[in-house]
Amino acid sequence: MSKPLPQRPVIAVCGATGAVGREMLKVLEQRDFPATQVRALASARSAGSNLAFKGGTLEVEEMTEASFVGVDIALFSAGNAISERFRPAVLDAGAVMIDNSSAFRMEEGVPLVIPEVNPEDAFAHQGIIANPNCSTIQMVIVLDQLAKLAPLKRVVCSTYQAASGAGAGAMQELYDQSQEFLDGKPLTIEHFSHQIAFNCIPQIDVFLKDGDTKEEWKMVVETRKIMHQPRLALAMTCVRVPVLRCHAESVNVEFESAFDLEQARQALAAAPGIQVMDDPATLNYPMPGLLQGTDDIYVGRLRDDPSVAYGLQFWCVGDQLRKGAALNAVQIAELLINPRCSC
Repeated sequence: MSKPLPQRPVIAVCGATGAVGREMLKVLEQRDFPATQVRALASARSAGSNLAFKGGTLEVEEMTEASFVGVDIALFSAGNAISERFRPAVLDAGAVMIDNSSAFRMEEGVPLVIPEVNPEDAFAHQGIIANPNCSTIQMVIVLDQLAKLAPLKRVVCSTYQAASGAGAGAMQELYDQSQEFLDGKPLTIEHFSHQIAFNCIPQIDVFLKDGDTKEEWKMVVETRKIMHQPRLALAMTCVRVPVLRCHAESVNVEFESAFDLEQARQALAAAPGIQVMDDPATLNYPMPGLLQGTDDIYVGRLRDDPSVAYGLQFWCVGDQLRKGAALNAVQIAELLINPRCSC
């Protein structure tokens, strides 16, 4: 483990001009994170620009190997290659890297942390803590509560992932393509493999030899690591949908033994970071278009799954830029400086 962290650390937001980086700054401000200083780091082309923060502005600095001198916690959201490049500089400076990319998630000795699920893992770090995949975070927060009712046997999940998961440019492409489609113009396709406007793409990341995509693989192996269940059976299908923000997931859970549906509902309603929206009589259920900018994971359509002996079905929605990325990273930082925090 690296040096003990001060109660008021110096924070560097790395990739500050990207969609998640900007959201990290918002979360630090909204949660009144007790930082002595916040530095905004990005590429050379963004250096000198300004970002709004706490009623003023932060001037963006070019991120170099020297940027981490005096930094206590570096919140990274700049992609795998950048995280890998700057890893030695961060560690040499004695800072903790909380990394939002997939570069280190499955590396031995790197904790993969959701504060509501496995906070104790964060304190086994050796200078790097990984933020899980956004879709993994959303699903596992719910699974962790359900696993307290009965052991999990198998989980099947289909995701409906927003454009925000592919970055700010992808969100703009959804805007632009929608307008082009309505105007009858040829569609500009750059960030996705196919048209995203008025379409669903059953591919996120590259295909692997077994036919799964890398996104689907991530959800499987990350879930097992976070929950410390290396043999948990999981089947994932990840789909990009024409939604700007908030991922949705349809999840079927098979338990090893009997559970009570109402008890499950009550446990989820009482859990930190989860809100139950589940009243079919009033058509009340979570929808991505209405939950943008929220911090919790919203669960609805809770019902028995009669196709197996002990089965439960649910639908959940969460903002990919908030709990799926920026918020989770900031909560890890809060945990590091205050192990007793509820985050």
